[in-house]
Amino acid sequence: MATMREIKRRKASIQSTQQITNAMKLVSTVKLQKSRAKAENTRPYFDVTYATVCSILAHTQNLRHPYLIKGASEKQAVIAITSNRGLAGGYNSNIVKAVMGGIRPERASLYAIGRKGKDALTHRGFALTEDYSDVIEEPSYADAAAIGKQVLEAYKKGEVGEIYLAYTSFKNTVSHEPKLIKLLPIELSDEEIQSGQTKADGDCPMNFDGDEDEVLDALIPGYVYNLIYGGMLESIASENGARMQAMDSATSNAEEMIDKLSLQYNRARQSSITQELTEIIAGADALD
Repeated sequence: MATMREIKRRKASIQSTQQITNAMKLVSTVKLQKSRAKAENTRPYFDVTYATVCSILAHTQNLRHPYLIKGASEKQAVIAITSNRGLAGGYNSNIVKAVMGGIRPERASLYAIGRKGKDALTHRGFALTEDYSDVIEEPSYADAAAIGKQVLEAYKKGEVGEIYLAYTSFKNTVSHEPKLIKLLPIELSDEEIQSGQTKADGDCPMNFDGDEDEVLDALIPGYVYNLIYGGMLESIASENGARMQAMDSATSNAEEMIDKLSLQYNRARQSSITQELTEIIAGADALD
């Protein structure tokens, strides 16, 4: 059985840890409010951008643009968005699982945004092409455009045949969904194709003012940049939400451990007092 001194020392250690986890919870709560506002304010724009590109492609038949055709290379570029810090529950590991579930390491070209994902995926055999971990601290659209341009350049050169984005979609404070989506080549679902054909039959064909390739050369890179930027904002909000939950749970667990140690300390103290009284009474009896 642990001594009173050991129990007291352990209790003090847990109380110190509890203060840290509680402070981290408060910091994450403040950061969550800001990152959540950014993600929710920009989400409609990204949704409309994606819907617009899909609508254009659904209305247009037999296009042979490079962005719409799978490249000859078997390499798959993966833009994986995680965090630079841990203590966020399963936030980082869920992205790693999503990537591992959809991409084979020997065919991957990793563009890492976040050190946790970079370390975990390279440890599992993914070849690191570029590391943009510093970007996730304060992401901007310019950062997303720079990343998108480099990945698109590799796609146009034939170094990769497909481009994927792995990020965490922010639903609400307690719900975050890891996603692995294909950015290029753009693939439409049967519902989207059917919807476009129906509208075309209704005398709504897609006309291009200028060459089709020029329009798509201008439109699709913007679509890629938008999704990367949106993925970063969603991921940051999800990270702060996950860390807030993890720290709240850790604080609650520390409180339970402190209560148990307090009870254990009181029992040990009571036992010690009882033993001392017994020894005093026994000594008095011996003197008599």
